[in-house]
Order: sequence, then structure tokens, then C-alpha cells
Amino acid sequence: MSPRPYNMGRRRELVDETRARILAATRDLLVTKGMVAIDAIARQADVSRATVYYQFGTKIGLLEALCDELAEGGGMQRIAEAFGQPDARRSLHMFVEVMADFWAFDRECTRRLRGLAALDPDVGEVVAGRAARRRAAATAIATRLDAGPLFAPTLYTLTSFEVFDSMAADRPIPEAATAIRALLDAALAIPPSPSTC
Repeated sequence: MSPRPYNMGRRRELVDETRARILAATRDLLVTKGMVAIDAIARQADVSRATVYYQFGTKIGLLEALCDELAEGGGMQRIAEAFGQPDARRSLHMFVEVMADFWAFDRECTRRLRGLAALDPDVGEVVAGRAARRRAAATAIATRLDAGPLFAPTLYTLTSFEVFDSMAADRPIPEAATAIRALLDAALAIPPSPSTC
């Protein structure tokens, strides 16, 4: 029998281990030093620059992979369940819960990523892409609720990391999510005022 299947499996394990080490180094340097520099990441992960690029293609590819890892750890896969709710209000509430759990997963890393987005164009591009997905989700939920033109931007704003991080600073995470849901429910109950322009 050929040893090739075993060798290919072992090679896959080594590739996965290397990828995990690079992602761990990226997260660590981001949190401790506030930077995402390929040379420093390669040194910390004990690999060459070429290995980092081989694994992720570009710095943006590396950042996307880090964000994917945060999303998986933070339970973003539950977003499909939120959108699958037959009741639009329940869909809204689940969306808030999913976003709260996601933002809570690794707040320090997320805080650093979002801060660095203003300084590093690659980080900015990745963060903006993720924000665009949340904006599209907020628009879809607002459409289901038939909530008027201001509700989607309100939902988008209230489910941002910055709002959640601020509200969760002095209260447990579930209480912050409950407060955000209450604000959104109140916004749905208030009829839009006539324009004064």
C-alpha cells in the first residue's frame, strides 16, 4: 500500500498548524503592539515572509482570514438562523443577539482592528467590507419590518462595535444587548415626524 495518503494528510496538518501560528501571531501583535506588519508576524510565527504570502496571498488576505476566525469564534454563523425567523421582529432581536455575541468574543482584538482601520488602508478596506455586510443585513431587516427609511441606518449604528463596546463597559453583555433591542423596539414604535424643511 502506498504511504502517499498518510503523507498528504500529514502535510495538510502541517499547513494547518502553520496557518494557525501565523493567525495567532497576527492577533497577538495587533493586540500587544497595535500593528499588522508581515515581517514582524513572520518572525513571531517562526516562518518566512514567503510562507505568510503563500498561505494568505496578501496582507488583506491575512486580515480577512483573521476576521473570519473572529467571526467563527463569535458565532456569526448564527446570522442565517436570525434571517430564517418567520417573524420579522424576532429576526431583528436575533440579529442584535448575534452581533452582541460576535462583538463580545474578542473585544480587544476587534477594538485594535477598528482603531487601526483609520491608519492602515489595508485594515480599513477589510473593516469597511465587513461593515458593508452589516449595513446590507440592517437594510434587509428594516425592509422586512417595513420600518421606514431611517430604521436601517439606526439599526446599523446601534449594532456597531463602538455602540456595543460603550454600552457593555459598565454592564454585562446580555444587558447591553437587551438595552439595544429596547432602543430599536422604541424606534419602531415611534411614527416618523413630518418634515419641517
